[in-house]
Amino acid sequence: MKTYIALFRGINVGGKNILPMKDLVGLLEGMGCEKVRTYIQSGNVVFQHKKKHKIKLASEISAKILDAHGFDPKVLLLDLSDLRDAVDNNPFETKVGKALHFFFLESVPKKPDLEKLTAVKTSTEKFELINNVFYLYAPDGIGRSKLAAKVEQCLGVPVTARNWNTVSKLVSMVDS
Repeated sequence: MKTYIALFRGINVGGKNILPMKDLVGLLEGMGCEKVRTYIQSGNVVFQHKKKHKIKLASEISAKILDAHGFDPKVLLLDLSDLRDAVDNNPFETKVGKALHFFFLESVPKKPDLEKLTAVKTSTEKFELINNVFYLYAPDGIGRSKLAAKVEQCLGVPVTARNWNTVSKLVSMVDS
């Protein structure tokens, strides 16, 4: 069995694409996932599965949700090494929960427009792209950050973001 971390994009946000975590757990267990554990309602799941192909499994999970709940969420699957590499490669010393953000990318961007991101960042924001993770330190928050709003557009690949609090919780769930 292989351990996976599923990051769902766009569920239970703003009253749209509602998927209770107990329903998600049941759906995943019905697909052969074991030791399924969730963290907060925005779609963070740790589980084990015998399949080794992440992209295919992510697609199957998304299709199952579409069949059962009528919407097709983006599902990004990480394995243990993906999660550990993301944490280990964090270029920022700070571990401030809501200031440090990890944007997990579906793939490594071929032509990221980092100049455009630099042009819109505030004086307190810092960012770095390392492989398939975009790191953002935003001590003033990302709610109104023009940089955060343009990450996906400027990188040219689908992303889903988690703050340090969530990433560190997922690490502890994997380690327990």
